[in-house]
Amino acid sequence: MEVKRLDSIPGISRQIAEVMLAEIGWDMSRFPTDKNLASWAGMCPGNNESAGKRRNGKTRKGSRWLRHALIEAAHGAARTKNKYLKTQYHRIAAHRGKKKALVAVGHSILVISYHLLTRGQEYTDLGANYFDERDRNAVERRCVKRLEKLGFKVALQPTAIAA
Repeated sequence: MEVKRLDSIPGISRQIAEVMLAEIGWDMSRFPTDKNLASWAGMCPGNNESAGKRRNGKTRKGSRWLRHALIEAAHGAARTKNKYLKTQYHRIAAHRGKKKALVAVGHSILVISYHLLTRGQEYTDLGANYFDERDRNAVERRCVKRLEKLGFKVALQPTAIAA
């Protein structure tokens, strides 16, 4: 049952779900929060700060096999169509690079897996336009500013479909 539940996450195949369950186990009670699980797995972002300067922090060592499985799942999720994890990958890869984006998506997959296993729920995707819908006003302002830089005069009018 848990294998099917994890298999519903984009990027996770049956084999990766089995590896994840073999490494983590079915009982999530030993991890009080998803942050504890991510830390144990070595999928947390590193933190290297001194004198107010944030430097590149590596992720810590954790479960080697779980980490490889999550990175492989992140590769698969980055190549899906119209999914939340693909959008997250491309947003992060544009600014920080492809490898850091893969680790971030792998972290998200691990957090999603934790919540699916603890709550016993099925996976529901947020959709590819989740980030646009989260702050519609910011997207509108950014697009208008971009068009005005190209020399267009823009007047926005809401349509009946955008309700």
